Amino acid sequence: MKRVLLLLFLACGIASAQEYFPNNDDISARGEVIVAITNATIVTKPGTVITNGTIILKDGKISNIGSGIAIPSGAVIQDAKGNYIYPSFIEPYADFGMEKPKKATGSGQQYDEGRKGFYWNDHIRSEQDAMNFYKYDEKEAKKMIEAGYGAVQTHLNDGIARGTGMLVALNNNSNDATRILKKESGNFFSLKRSTQTRQSYPTSLMGTLALLRQTHFDADWYAKGNSTTRDLSLEALVANKNLVQFIEAGDKKNILRVDKMGDRVGKQFVIIGGEDAYEMIDDIKATKASLILPINFPDAYDVTNPYQEWYVNLADMREWKQAPANPYLLSQAGINYAITTKGLKSPDKIMEKLKMAMEYGLTADQALAALTTKPAQILGVNNMVGTLENGKVANFIMTSGPLFEKDSKIYENWVQGSKHVVKDRNRKDIDGTYTALIAGDTYKMDISGDAKKVSIKIDSTKLGGKISYDGNWVTITASHKDADNKSFTRMVSKVSNEDRLTGTAYLPNGNEMVFTATKEDPKEKEEKDKEEKEEMKTITNLTFPNVSYGSAMKPQEETVLYRNATVWTNEKDGILENTDVLVKNGKISKIGKNLSASNARIIDATGKHLTSGIIDEHSHIAIDNGVNEAGHNSTAEVTIEDVVDHEDVNIYRDLAGGVTTSQLLHGSANPIGGRSAIIKLKWGFSPDEMIYADSPKFIKFALGENVKQSRYQNGVRFPQTRMGVEQVFEDYFTRAREYANSKGTKKFRYDEEMEVLLEILESERFVSCHSYVQSEITMLMNVAEKHGFRINTFTHILEGYKVADKMKEHGVGGSTFSDWWAYKYEVNDAIPYNAAIMHSQGVVTAINSDDAEMSRRLNQEAAKSVKYGGVSEEDAWKFVTLNPAKLLHIDDRTGSIKTGKDADLVLWNANPLSVTATAEITMIDGIVFFDKERDLRFRESIKEERQQLINEMIAAKNKGLKTQEPKQSTKTLYECNTLEW
Repeated sequence: MKRVLLLLFLACGIASAQEYFPNNDDISARGEVIVAITNATIVTKPGTVITNGTIILKDGKISNIGSGIAIPSGAVIQDAKGNYIYPSFIEPYADFGMEKPKKATGSGQQYDEGRKGFYWNDHIRSEQDAMNFYKYDEKEAKKMIEAGYGAVQTHLNDGIARGTGMLVALNNNSNDATRILKKESGNFFSLKRSTQTRQSYPTSLMGTLALLRQTHFDADWYAKGNSTTRDLSLEALVANKNLVQFIEAGDKKNILRVDKMGDRVGKQFVIIGGEDAYEMIDDIKATKASLILPINFPDAYDVTNPYQEWYVNLADMREWKQAPANPYLLSQAGINYAITTKGLKSPDKIMEKLKMAMEYGLTADQALAALTTKPAQILGVNNMVGTLENGKVANFIMTSGPLFEKDSKIYENWVQGSKHVVKDRNRKDIDGTYTALIAGDTYKMDISGDAKKVSIKIDSTKLGGKISYDGNWVTITASHKDADNKSFTRMVSKVSNEDRLTGTAYLPNGNEMVFTATKEDPKEKEEKDKEEKEEMKTITNLTFPNVSYGSAMKPQEETVLYRNATVWTNEKDGILENTDVLVKNGKISKIGKNLSASNARIIDATGKHLTSGIIDEHSHIAIDNGVNEAGHNSTAEVTIEDVVDHEDVNIYRDLAGGVTTSQLLHGSANPIGGRSAIIKLKWGFSPDEMIYADSPKFIKFALGENVKQSRYQNGVRFPQTRMGVEQVFEDYFTRAREYANSKGTKKFRYDEEMEVLLEILESERFVSCHSYVQSEITMLMNVAEKHGFRINTFTHILEGYKVADKMKEHGVGGSTFSDWWAYKYEVNDAIPYNAAIMHSQGVVTAINSDDAEMSRRLNQEAAKSVKYGGVSEEDAWKFVTLNPAKLLHIDDRTGSIKTGKDADLVLWNANPLSVTATAEITMIDGIVFFDKERDLRFRESIKEERQQLINEMIAAKNKGLKTQEPKQSTKTLYECNTLEW
């Protein structure tokens, strides 16, 4: 009998959720009830307003909306006179209700996959379905509802490929059967590794981009039925390819990077990120991508302490001033975007940030669109939500006034036709500033937060205060103005329709008196606030790039005539005295004496030296988020071109040292590293504009201690010996040959790594190899010859003097240090005569930096070969100009002063090999990118701009605005062996 009763009880419990059981919730939550909200100002979508409108709700949807429409009989009528109605907001990117991923345990590096039946890389988790990790979070939903949100797109925020997301209605009065608006709303990706695995690859941003490309190539191959095994990750990727594709990128540079990756694999991503998009707005517009835009604008820095102020660089100071203008500038540029709360401490901060953006020009309609119609359109759910129209889900908010006005409040948020009360709209709003005279003292009271907070002052003395607003009664307690006096004054008032509080004050001495607290006219306060905000509205000018030493205008090509210079031609003419050089259309137009040109800028070079620009064959500046992809022993699939950082100040510093071209190399963590980027140091241009057009193809190889992990505490990856290094090359070249043979067969699977290795075997891609020890140098030349190609350059090559004859025979060049030695065991035999000896044997010899500081003085490094080995000055100068140009196969464009070549020139105040020589002008393609006189002006303008921003930040703090502690933004100075696990 007890068992029967229990079953009946459980059955009743289950059935009570069904429509034919009683519902004791608010009547608005009942699906069978028709609700008519009348007399409201209804904004159905941005720019469309119905005055004195009515909205009729039935079955969680809008059945009718308009002005003067008929109200069905039996409808529950709610009068909203004086109130406004807007579509509820849509959060397009969140992890709402998602189970927190379990972090992988253990230590050390994991090179192989940890799962079977899935993709070979554990960071690819495209099989993750948001439904499997979802549990509705009523507490978090309440926060979002109170902030104005009615729907949220959520997914498991973990992994590089993250699987599907879902769209959920934030209806705390319902259940998941009705709350889930769309089970699969999109397919998600990111540039962040999964916390659920310790798998090492990828360790870098370039590795992540390469992994995303290869994953998509493999998914296309898998979709054709070519795989003999089942892969659940690829299977899911194929199944979800027609969903909206989202990728979290972050900053402006990553937006361009992921869009380029998307173009390569045939996908147009919706990109999450772009808080600094205003700095590259034209490039971002050209992607045609829609953005999901965070608006977590930074707080001002607390720079009152001069010893801490210097931590903050100019770019970060500018960001505080410029970032709030980002939404407006994106709107003006016609870039499609929705706004997300991602990065904010809580959803209710969204309105505060939007109002900041509106101070910089964003309109109310643009702000509303970014919260409603834009996310609906981007998510592909504008047939359901985003606007208030017949047949759409009844998601809307009711406010006290126009949504973005300063004191406007959200009263109610109706989700799926179910009312969620945020603030009782029938209760009088008493927030504001009041003044009251009590016992001879003038009390100034600021009531805020829906009467939950009160700040009280007598003159300039701040008092402790508390407030209680219950029913129609307000009680305020204030401490004594004398801090040592622990007594209190209590004020009790009944709330009326008037803008004042009148009641009884209970004094510390036991006396009572009538008091009246008069509310300050809100219009006067608004005018005062408006005047204060006008001071903060101006946006500092953007520069190219938008960091210190950036130019107000993008540098432009000029016609320039250098007159009466000592010209180091690097050609058969040698060094020419008292010679003119004309630069026109980015090229060296004429070389001679007494030249003239109309409209040319004349530069008097009397007593000065004009040379071709320095070329650094081995550099690691201007690289973002990792110089090594250390997750595998071969990483030919990665490329530095993906991660060029055009804002690295070391570009400008190198220009000041006369450098015009650099080969940005992968590090030396692997025998087969990544592909290079050969760039012109065009400070103020985008990464794509810096990379050489039709750039020669290069890749980095490495030998020695780094690749065999000699100094790793937990090195377990193959190879561990120099013998093993040789076998890596043999193995991968053999695989590349087999790969080539599989083309045209059913077995063929496009593999980016193998494609690159095949280019090497077919002599279409050149190898620069990190090397030290003669035995390994000889080994690699033998391996290359065995497989039918030649090594292009041995870089470092500190034992090159031992095998210079073999190098000459092989046809390989040497790019070395001038006088580095004894910094690790395998360089013990290094000598400063190395460059001179290789040069004497006919090896094309260059001096490189491998260092962000040394690259600024490569002219002096070249001069050392005059001392160590007696190399002529002209030949020594070629070590950093023409010879590296030859090694990089760009000597037909640059490296010497010859008619028709690129105008990559440096004007020196003295012989460039002198320790007193400094670059006065550095020109690339006929554009001046460094000018010593302009540099001095930059320093003064930077000082002035910093001081202006410091004053504004101090003023912001004095006004009570939130500030943050000073912080120092630093960029890692990469070297060959820099690892970031």
